[in-house]
Amino acid sequence: MVIKKREKILIFFVILAAAIWAFDQFYYTPQNTKIASLKEEIKVADLKLKESVLFTQGAETVEAEVARLEKELQRLSDKMLRGEEFRAFLKHLGSESDRLQMKMISMTTKEEKPSLSEGKKSAAAFQYRRVAIQMVLHSRLDGFQTYLKGIEDLPFLMAVDHLQVERTGEGTSLLRVTMGLSVFVVL
Repeated sequence: MVIKKREKILIFFVILAAAIWAFDQFYYTPQNTKIASLKEEIKVADLKLKESVLFTQGAETVEAEVARLEKELQRLSDKMLRGEEFRAFLKHLGSESDRLQMKMISMTTKEEKPSLSEGKKSAAAFQYRRVAIQMVLHSRLDGFQTYLKGIEDLPFLMAVDHLQVERTGEGTSLLRVTMGLSVFVVL
């Protein structure tokens, strides 16, 4: 049997179509599916990378904040009074009041006992006690301002709890100052 030219061309195109179909079914479509799944994996990896960058930045921010808080804690613990330094603090108060020509009318101290819950919490960090100082002074305004600035510059941790300033008389420039301080002493 002799195959005509037209049949040869038709067989050629059928074989070519079968080859293209086989190429598409066995190579191109699986590779295309594989490429699509790899693109999805790339998207997932990019999201994870972006999340890790955010976590890294968050961790760096937290580390910077922890470092800042540790420095602050170190600064505050350096300002905390230890042992005999409290007596030096009281002497400093007396000498400053003399230097600024302030009259100390009264000064009382009271050590505050921590409550049981505070005592348990402070055992984990560091233990301290709070000493409340109540002072009554007679002074001029400029001397008292200098005195307050000196208290602020002391290398001790303290807080002014309350402050009451009143004029002693109509014709005088003297002030009666009632001041409550809290001094924190590390045990």
